[in-house]
Amino acid sequence: MTVTEGREAPPPAPRIPLRHVLAVFVGNGLEFYDFLTFSYFAVYISRTFYPGGNASAALLATLATFGAGFLTRPIGAIVIGGMGDRIGRKPAMVFSFTLMGVAIVGLALTPSFATIGFAAPVIVLMFRLIQGFALGGEVGPTTAFMAEAAPPHRRGLYLSMQYATQDGAVLVAGLVGTALAANLSPDQLQHWGWRVAMLLGASIVPFGIMVRRTLPETLGRPGTDSAVAPAASAEPRSPRDLRPFLPIIVFGLMMLTAGTIGSYTLSYMTTYALDTLHLPATISFTLIIINGGVSMVFEALSGWLSDRFGRKPVMIVPGILLVLSILPCFWVLSHWRGVWTMYGAEAVMAMFAAVSSVPVIVTITEQLPAHIRSGAVATIYAFAISIFGGSTQFVIKLLIDRTGNPLAPAWYWTGAAIVGLVAMALVRESAPVRAARRAVA
Repeated sequence: MTVTEGREAPPPAPRIPLRHVLAVFVGNGLEFYDFLTFSYFAVYISRTFYPGGNASAALLATLATFGAGFLTRPIGAIVIGGMGDRIGRKPAMVFSFTLMGVAIVGLALTPSFATIGFAAPVIVLMFRLIQGFALGGEVGPTTAFMAEAAPPHRRGLYLSMQYATQDGAVLVAGLVGTALAANLSPDQLQHWGWRVAMLLGASIVPFGIMVRRTLPETLGRPGTDSAVAPAASAEPRSPRDLRPFLPIIVFGLMMLTAGTIGSYTLSYMTTYALDTLHLPATISFTLIIINGGVSMVFEALSGWLSDRFGRKPVMIVPGILLVLSILPCFWVLSHWRGVWTMYGAEAVMAMFAAVSSVPVIVTITEQLPAHIRSGAVATIYAFAISIFGGSTQFVIKLLIDRTGNPLAPAWYWTGAAIVGLVAMALVRESAPVRAARRAVA
């Protein structure tokens, strides 16, 4: 017997073609491109949709609007993530992708404050809330699909694409922003350049919807549940029956909170370079390219390493190195405000954060059974993101304004990273290779 005594192992799940898996990866990246572009053009958006007179207040208002998109992510996680468990991963993914397309087109075409007055920020807020709802429901079904499509010994690598495609979107957004900053005047960037960046992402939405509609369904496929969460085969029928999963829910929230604060601190570096360090726009957008490119490469490496050596060591070792590097990197930035110090600090922090973060989502997914996987992963992820992702950039800007200390982001991120390390140390190892070694021992 290969499962439990007296029970026959389920038949292996049939292979899903690589092109279908790639379609999910690409769609996931496109949704994050649309969502994050707002952050990268925050300085220009603040001047478009908020009354003039106080640039700092307008930027804070824009960052608050960016954060508002996180308020509806838990709702989207519960609604669309739950849909992925009830009626299938595919319809949930198609629905979230369609909503994101509607929101990004609407936001990009919203008239300025100078044209329609206070209706402009209200409309922008509405579309951000729709974006948050859509993205909150995206993570659970796509993560469940990837876990169920992956061979057990490649699950870390497959799920690393959840993060790698997000950072691929960061890379593309950086390339688009750099090209626009290099070829347009500040006035052109202000009036229509940032809208072009958003519409470029929206232009691929019809193709993404079409591709997702051709995907196979993984919910209920033979072998998918036991292949991912062998210890959780009995369906919970009441909240009390969910108690075995409370540790992974709590530890997952702690780890994802730490990763979220780190991710959005790195994303804020473009605004930090413009607003705090007063560097040129071209340099600040290049930071997005570095962040996206470095993260994408090291996230894929992290997934491969976690399949080979286990989830915990690949989380903890670079997590410790990250904690030790954040303050020195920001100290160097505040004392030597040059191009190469900015690029180097960004690359170092992005590298450690990327390697440490990937096994987190893999660990959470592997410890949840298939019939609750989409909704549970989406909800855990969305609550961590909505509370801390939505507030991180606003808090950083507020801390810098109130303290006058350019190291404020470093202290905030370091505290969060330590909390994440504690959870990484306490969580159970879930990698099949390590579980097999424990069974032999």
